[in-house]
Amino acid sequence: MESFYVRDPADPDRYESTELTRGPWSPDAQHAGPPSALIAHAIERCEPREGFQVGRIAVEILGPIPLAPLTVTTRVARPGRSVELLEAEVRADRGPVLRANAWRFRRADPPLEIDDAVRPTGTMPGPEQGVESEFPSLQPVGFHTGIDYRFVRGTFLEAGPATCWIRLRHPIVAGTTPSPWERAMAASDSGNGVSSTMDWQNYLFINTDLTVSLHRLPEGEWICLDAVTSPQPHGIGLTETALYDEAGPIGRAMQTLLLGRR
Repeated sequence: MESFYVRDPADPDRYESTELTRGPWSPDAQHAGPPSALIAHAIERCEPREGFQVGRIAVEILGPIPLAPLTVTTRVARPGRSVELLEAEVRADRGPVLRANAWRFRRADPPLEIDDAVRPTGTMPGPEQGVESEFPSLQPVGFHTGIDYRFVRGTFLEAGPATCWIRLRHPIVAGTTPSPWERAMAASDSGNGVSSTMDWQNYLFINTDLTVSLHRLPEGEWICLDAVTSPQPHGIGLTETALYDEAGPIGRAMQTLLLGRR
């Protein structure tokens, strides 16, 4: 396996899912990170426009994503001179499994004059200062074997907020180089995992959505998640993640969680 997906040569919208997409909850279901990155891959290729940049992607997870071929369709839902809305749908043989929308913005040219004092700043300890952590999964191959983790605060098995660097070991789509958006989407879906507050053995904390907003495209291969999960006894939780690259802040991610006993 050299990628998370392989494009079908007979149908450019159809992708074979490799075992690297497998998630921790079931041997037959994908982690939502790879298909969210696949959505970014498709959205960036939907009627691309010179001088425009995607600023936000919001993914709705409609149910378990089977470890099976996926078909991704995209369209411009609302054209515009300065901002436009794109839509994407991911289907398995049984029907839709994810839907997403994205805002694409015209980049300011020339760049705006903004005082450095009001721009987001600060850095995290780099991935070289982090440590690996055992991923709590019974699956021998999956998303956790397709990426590198480096924790600079917390671990998968420590309850509470955590800070973790993530890097893809393989391309999302065979024969391509992951874009900054693909890297950000693949990593961001792990926010609820790296900052888990509930016992993996006894509880589920599955996100029903993923919203990522980037005010700056990440540079380099590593994405840092500074994540906090807030669970509630009634079974709804929320994970909020500040995103960084090695130069500083790049944006935010949010996940709504379904909590329950295994």
